[in-house]
Amino acid sequence: MPIAASKMNPCLWFDTEAEEAAKFYCSVFKNSRMGRISRYVDEGQEIHGKEAGSVMAVEFELDGQPFAGLNGGPHFKFSEAISFQIHCDDQKEIDYFWQKLSQGGSEGPCGWLKDKFGLSWQVVPKILYEMLIDPDPAKVKRVTKAFLQMKKFDIAALERAYAGKP
Repeated sequence: MPIAASKMNPCLWFDTEAEEAAKFYCSVFKNSRMGRISRYVDEGQEIHGKEAGSVMAVEFELDGQPFAGLNGGPHFKFSEAISFQIHCDDQKEIDYFWQKLSQGGSEGPCGWLKDKFGLSWQVVPKILYEMLIDPDPAKVKRVTKAFLQMKKFDIAALERAYAGKP
């Protein structure tokens, strides 16, 4: 079954890097695969400006989530207004995704990073959500203070803050 059979999926606009990005993301996420690739033809070249035979769009799937990548030209760039959250079970998983996705990109605050294609990701421990909905406001305040000082999340430091330990 083709990946595009999904009712809804994100479409990521690239200048010319859709296939390269899809292959990169598939190498980072387990249970991922490349799908079909469509190519530009001569028709409409005065509009799309792409060389016939070059990649127009690519389907790919990351851990069960379908995506499309479009080589639409340099007109639009990614911004932090859209990001993808990766909910991590432990520090090893946080470290893995942080290292892989920030390589060639840039690190941001509070678990945010941009990859080498400019796409924003949030690498977040699942336990953080539980800490932030705790009915004890003192715990929430300590955890919030701790994570606002972090780039890559440190689960042990979050747990210390949650427990009220230095």
